[in-house]
Amino acid sequence: MGRVAMAQKIYNIGVEVTMDTIGGKWKPIILCNLRHGDKRPSELQRLIPNISQKMLTQELKELVQANIVDRHVYNQVPPKVVYSLSDYGRSLSTILHELCAWGTMHAHTLEQEGQDIVLLEDEN
Repeated sequence: MGRVAMAQKIYNIGVEVTMDTIGGKWKPIILCNLRHGDKRPSELQRLIPNISQKMLTQELKELVQANIVDRHVYNQVPPKVVYSLSDYGRSLSTILHELCAWGTMHAHTLEQEGQDIVLLEDEN
């Protein structure tokens, strides 16, 4: 049998590829949490309380498929699953740090402007 032809993806600028890969509401948050070390799904769920279990599982699966996150399954009963940034995923560390730092700075700016905002984790 022959290969199935895949439609060619065309991007106009590099950031489109980045956003296509790690964009969305949850992936950057998952990645920022993983840059602090390996996490079990239950730990990620606790760190990101507004994400559903189904969405967390889906986003992690997509990040694993993109080779950005590694999934380690330990052969024990019950099975232990741990997620971590892959070597390739660690190449995003600077970008992730800058996104977090900018968000912290912006939260403080909004607070100074009188907006009612709470930032639970200040990374500065």
